[in-house]
Amino acid sequence: MAKVEKFAFHVPSLEELAGVLQKGLKENFADAQVSVVDCPDLTQEPFNFPVKGICGKPRIADVGGVPYLIPLVQKEKVYDLNAIAKDIELPGAFILGAGAASSRVLGVNAELIPIVQTKSDKKPAVNGSYVAQINPADKGCLLEKYSTKYTDCEFGLLANLYASEGQPGKVIEVKANGRTGELNFVSCLRQILEKHYGEKPVGMGGTFIIQKGKAKIHVMPPEFSACPLNTDEDVNNWLKFFEMKAPLICQPVIVSRDPGFDLRLEHTHCFSQHGEGGHYHADTTPEAAQYHGYLLPAELLFRIDRPRETHMVGRD
Repeated sequence: MAKVEKFAFHVPSLEELAGVLQKGLKENFADAQVSVVDCPDLTQEPFNFPVKGICGKPRIADVGGVPYLIPLVQKEKVYDLNAIAKDIELPGAFILGAGAASSRVLGVNAELIPIVQTKSDKKPAVNGSYVAQINPADKGCLLEKYSTKYTDCEFGLLANLYASEGQPGKVIEVKANGRTGELNFVSCLRQILEKHYGEKPVGMGGTFIIQKGKAKIHVMPPEFSACPLNTDEDVNNWLKFFEMKAPLICQPVIVSRDPGFDLRLEHTHCFSQHGEGGHYHADTTPEAAQYHGYLLPAELLFRIDRPRETHMVGRD
């Protein structure tokens, strides 16, 4: 059994959080509006999630970690989202986020964009995940719906997950247009939280759409590196980078500050209806950038199977 550690986040009210985020975003974007709204029906376009919302016992899970991927891969590190739902004390949870696909299932290394209503006593799992890999034909991005080929809920090595009961409810709506600062949208959100809440870690997750412009996205290569990746430069030379076009539907998992669990503080994967997706880094067309998202603060953090030997390489 993987070791599970648990921590209670500081949970500000939605109204307070909206004010804090709006003030901070206006320093990084030409225009920003943050408000508390009813979560839209996420079963509708462009999300097409298996549940209506992101509310109900919100929590974050940081599973495994980058040290299981680099410097050299530990392929035996395989996890199951149905088991993770039990580990985080929420069987049947709806899970969103960013992780690595199971190479045991796919036969290659790839990015997983998890969108799963995990199984409960009453019903089986509904897997709406996507997988982004390098297309062997043209070395471009190949984005596929996971369920078109696979029936499991496995993933490998690492994942940062936002989980909830998948219910409708009040959420924070964030709109930000025209990036004027250096930080990407997710880093900006995280640093606003860290600056304001300091020693009190705040966790947040949900979904946002890059509505206009283009973004820098990476997809891991199909082969794990045979030689050790010891620096961020090594990692970046190994990864495959693309400029992908909007609209991109993104799934951020954010923790303002690490309370001592060797966390990845931000991790965002995205998918689209036009065949592009992967790991979000930043928009590449700041003036055209338009972000529109729905987020919620998490109540609990679960750290699952934390690596004993760690490092800070490859975390951006």
